[in-house]
Amino acid sequence: MASILIVEDDASFATMLRGFLKKNGFDCEHASNGMMALKQLNEKSYDIILSDLKMPDLDGLDLLREIKNKAHDCIAIIMTNYAHIKSAVKAIKLGAFEYIAKPINPDELLSIINKALEKPTARETGAKETSGFEFVHGKSEDFKRIVQHVELVAGTDMSVLILGESGTGKEYIARLIHQQSKRKDKPFVSIDCGALSENLAASELFGHVKGAFTGAINDKDGQFKLANGGTLFLDEIGNLSYEIQIKLLRVLQERKVRKVGGTKDFDVDVRLITATNENLNPNTSSESSFREDLFHRINEFQINIPPLRERKQDIEVYAYYFLERANKELGRDVKGFSKEVMDVFMNYDWPGNIRELKNMVRRSVLLETEEYLTADNLPELIASEEKVTATPVAPPKDLKSLAVESEKALIAQTLKEVRFNKSKAARILKIDRSTLYNKIRKYELEG
Repeated sequence: MASILIVEDDASFATMLRGFLKKNGFDCEHASNGMMALKQLNEKSYDIILSDLKMPDLDGLDLLREIKNKAHDCIAIIMTNYAHIKSAVKAIKLGAFEYIAKPINPDELLSIINKALEKPTARETGAKETSGFEFVHGKSEDFKRIVQHVELVAGTDMSVLILGESGTGKEYIARLIHQQSKRKDKPFVSIDCGALSENLAASELFGHVKGAFTGAINDKDGQFKLANGGTLFLDEIGNLSYEIQIKLLRVLQERKVRKVGGTKDFDVDVRLITATNENLNPNTSSESSFREDLFHRINEFQINIPPLRERKQDIEVYAYYFLERANKELGRDVKGFSKEVMDVFMNYDWPGNIRELKNMVRRSVLLETEEYLTADNLPELIASEEKVTATPVAPPKDLKSLAVESEKALIAQTLKEVRFNKSKAARILKIDRSTLYNKIRKYELEG
């Protein structure tokens, strides 16, 4: 019986949810806030954390960070209303398995939970992780060029740097390289460096010995050792601290790993693939704090993935692929898209790229009652862009409100210009990243 911890400050909704899940064979407990959830996690392990996004003391994003930092081995699913979908996308970047919008659809919730329970953990992945890997081939010339580059580099052991905005499918390209390489029967291990604190990054990448730091109650193998013989994919590598960059460079040069707090070196044979949405090259970017020697080490071969808005020919291909998957997962039989919907898709800017398209199709399929997907069931965020800009807003009547609105507008505009690259936005605004994260949360600007 799988165990689920429901983290929800609405007691009546939590009670209803708990009863529904118990009827469907799950062992459920409830925490009324994030701090209580952390306490229960320290006392007991759970298979799934089903958490509300917005809570008064410790919201869902903060709870996710704490779960990551303390290395709790559980799967997180975030619940949110449609006003906070951008925050939910941020939760996915922090390591959440999926998000589900309120009001909760019972069938969709069960589908997500069952799918999550089928997902292997990081330590169970190994070669099995890529066995069910599917890759969708686009029609655009840009996509054909990407595939050609993959075919060229896959058979080598060259380190590959993949460049592209969030949601463009950088991990899929990394998996395709692995699948076509001589290492395909060995592990493919993926790490999101953006979700790792400095202390956690060293332990996660290189492992630690018992007693190396507070909370290190057992020896732990790092991801380099888990990926031995195979491929290690480091997403958002630009988020690694300078100290971790130095340690990573040593591993790549010497092909040896030393655990945190350890005295022995272990040989490792790993093919490294990295990805970023930033310009890491110190020679071409005055904003980059990335080590030049490490940059050249990881950039033996480079693949650039253009955003979806620049690959219009690929939109229909991906839309029908996600439609087919959504039909299977949700038990629906939507046959296609109306012309109106496809026109909307082709004209939309897709700031969240392929990931946004996938979520949009999935949600619309769930709501659709007709044979073909209609515009009535598309998320309001597409149509709301014009509505928001057309709606007059009364100017603030006091200096404090004016300052707040001006700050919010400046941060929102900067984030939009840099495609929600928060490191770059913080540098432009001349504030540190933690301050920017706090203001993004305060003004609900997550993207």
